[in-house]
Amino acid sequence: PHGGRRKGLDLHSWLRVSLLFLALWGQVFPQCPDSCHCAWDTATVLCSDAGLREIPEGIPPETVSLHLERNYIRNIPESAFSNLVRLRDLYLSHNRIDSLASGALQHLGPELRLLDLSHNQLRHVSKEEFGSTRAKTRLYHNPWHCDCTLQELMETLNLEPETVNGIICESSVRGVGQPLVKLLDSGVNFCSLQRKTTDVAMLVTMFVWFFMVIVYVVYYVRQNQAEARRHLEYLKSLPSPRKTPTETDTLSTGF
Repeated sequence: PHGGRRKGLDLHSWLRVSLLFLALWGQVFPQCPDSCHCAWDTATVLCSDAGLREIPEGIPPETVSLHLERNYIRNIPESAFSNLVRLRDLYLSHNRIDSLASGALQHLGPELRLLDLSHNQLRHVSKEEFGSTRAKTRLYHNPWHCDCTLQELMETLNLEPETVNGIICESSVRGVGQPLVKLLDSGVNFCSLQRKTTDVAMLVTMFVWFFMVIVYVVYYVRQNQAEARRHLEYLKSLPSPRKTPTETDTLSTGF
């Protein structure tokens, strides 16, 4: 009996030690996301060419370099990188990204050095979506719509000089097919163009409203005139009232 009890205690102790070891192993070597390969010595997570359609869950918080290029990712949700405060390099090129959630990149800490969003489907982005990142940013080979919002973003980001000429205006009020930076250097100001367009639109709107008011006033006056004319003609058409015999007329008739 004592031997069986000792064996039971030994087995119980072994299980406790094993669980403790697994817990410590999990802390030292966190679990790698599905379809990815993790190099723990360099804190690099490789998810390239993995057929991903969204940002994988469970990326280790200690990650320094994250490779997500050449996948089928379409959007970046707000909380995608909220725990990656040590991230330095983020590769998102050659995906199908066409939208960034508001503040999607603002969780990335000041450690971020490189942000690669080249070769995607971005058309409209604003500085609010990028937060205050000062990382070197790649935005070339996207179907950009060049407007005041993109101009303000260009002035805010730390764009990689070697690739800035690859930011081409696929649609725009001016300079379709030309690099945005060259248009800005030539004196084109999309923000002033937008203000002018807005002013013209406001003037046209005011003119339309003024014209509608004038038309209504003219219609109202003519309608009232026609109504007054009909009322006057009706009064003229009424028979004149006959005189009722008075007491004086009766007395004079008697004499």
